[in-house]
Amino acid sequence: MKRTTHLMAGLLASTVLAGAANADNIRFWTMEVQPERIAVQEEMVAGFEAATGHTVEIIPVEESDIQTRATAAFAAGDLPDVINLTVSHILPYSEAGLLDAGAASEVMDNLGVDTFAEGPVGMAMSDGEIVAVPSDGWTQLVVYRADLFEAAGLEIPSTFDAMNAAMEALHSPPEMYGFVAATKIDEGYMMQLIEHLSLATGYSPVNADGSINEDTTHLVELLELYTGLVANSPEGDLYWSQSRELYLDGKAAMVIWSPSILDELGGLRDSAPVTIDDDPMTTALAEMTGFSTVISGPGNADGAAYADVRYLGITADANTSVAQEFVEYVMSEGYSQWLSQAPEGKFPVRRGSEAGDTSFEMAWAGLDVGVDRKAPLGDIYPQSVIDDIVEGLSVGDRWGVADGQLATASKIVNSQIMSRVIREMTDGDLTVEEAAAKIVEEHMALDL
Repeated sequence: MKRTTHLMAGLLASTVLAGAANADNIRFWTMEVQPERIAVQEEMVAGFEAATGHTVEIIPVEESDIQTRATAAFAAGDLPDVINLTVSHILPYSEAGLLDAGAASEVMDNLGVDTFAEGPVGMAMSDGEIVAVPSDGWTQLVVYRADLFEAAGLEIPSTFDAMNAAMEALHSPPEMYGFVAATKIDEGYMMQLIEHLSLATGYSPVNADGSINEDTTHLVELLELYTGLVANSPEGDLYWSQSRELYLDGKAAMVIWSPSILDELGGLRDSAPVTIDDDPMTTALAEMTGFSTVISGPGNADGAAYADVRYLGITADANTSVAQEFVEYVMSEGYSQWLSQAPEGKFPVRRGSEAGDTSFEMAWAGLDVGVDRKAPLGDIYPQSVIDDIVEGLSVGDRWGVADGQLATASKIVNSQIMSRVIREMTDGDLTVEEAAAKIVEEHMALDL
């Protein structure tokens, strides 16, 4: 018996030594730089190291610095093995040769492409390959008072017609505003709303060949809707702050917001309290609230959702096989830990380990959200709401993504031309038609 035990111990030691000899260290650039998120990633990496023997060096890089850092590292042949990227990075980086699209496509095949939401996968497609692995995302939400909609016999605000009908029925200022539209032109929030609603019309400012879209048919429809949104909003320079405050105060029938409002609605954040009654920790408003992730307009009957998706890219300088192992681990055994860094802003793009499985979504719904208090999303919202929120990623989109023109579209977004011209229009200085013509003219004058 002792001899057998010694023999097994010797074999185990040999296996460990062999594993150690084959172990490698890889570097991982992460945009999740907050100390508490780094701590979660360190725990996840420790699990990977225990399972494989490989070590991972976590290198925090601010999202605003990714562009310059990656360009410099690529020029020096010193890219990390795995890099955390936004949707606006992946196609330009792939075209520039920074990413190993073949390696990412192999990971997706191993994990099962059909286990991922279609929208994030489509955003990462180029020449038949998936250039980076979708890790998480969020879709902008139409947040609305479901109780008021039901009482008035209104349809959920998932179409332009339904939104207009709801504003007409519920707008009664100053007690209740039909909407809170963004009008502050130097805030990125306004361009997010514009892009979200334009996707619903089928309008994009950039054509498939990279030229500016001169057809104003759907642009006019967008401008007409936005005129109505502003007319049913308070006066002044409005951005995300006022829209959230008015909704939490029970004075807005609808707003469009990122999912970071989910925990605030549940009374979990003291800096953004629910003020509809005397209890800032109440869940009453969350219970009254509905969410619509997909909006359809005159030029897009299927509808669209504005999505911000994050990816894990395997770089051209990577230790490819180990980098692939790491990404596969993050998206399987380590996935709940990855999502737990900020569940309200990290929706699962992979619902389960095989098609039809929703185990990752279920685990995500059980993760704690909140700042000053914690609670799982599944304790605040019913499963039907959780399903709808996650489903929005399947049709998540952005200007230029489908045609490989995301880089051009990003320049248009950053110019904020549409924000400025729409503000001129809603201030009464331009008609809808004049505003549409001016937007096209100024877009064409950009150096793209």
